[in-house]
Amino acid sequence: MIKKKIQEEINEQIQAELQSAYQYLGYAGWFEEKNLDGFAHWLKHQWEEEIEHAMKFYHHIIRRGGHVELKKLEAPRVDADSPAEIFEQVLEHERHITKRIHKLYDLAEKEDDYPLKTLLHWFIEEQVEEEDTSSTILEKLELIGEQGTSLYVLDRELAQRE
Repeated sequence: MIKKKIQEEINEQIQAELQSAYQYLGYAGWFEEKNLDGFAHWLKHQWEEEIEHAMKFYHHIIRRGGHVELKKLEAPRVDADSPAEIFEQVLEHERHITKRIHKLYDLAEKEDDYPLKTLLHWFIEEQVEEEDTSSTILEKLELIGEQGTSLYVLDRELAQRE
């Protein structure tokens, strides 16, 4: 049986993952409005990944005899003037999620929750990848600028994500 404090924190993490998905879908819309469909494609894949992440936590609670409590989502805030600003926000958000995962891992250690620690090992590695990928896109945007052929080429590159 899952401990109440662990269950509460995992439910909070489910909300954070779903909020992430919602935010990425909002960013995708921003890019589609600007006819940067490759960026939008990349962000819609992020949206799908975040939902998968939420479901990993969801199933973890259920398999351990717990109760899933879905929390309210806020409307995504998309306030940016450029692709680089969006990816600054993406990177900052991924860093925020990383901190949440680390905090959850600390709790799992404190509570001797081995099944949760095992699950979180996957998430810790995933967050390293998420931060690296977001950072790389931001660095490319800063390198190439935000207009012309180079932006188009990066848009085409991001459209190839599977």
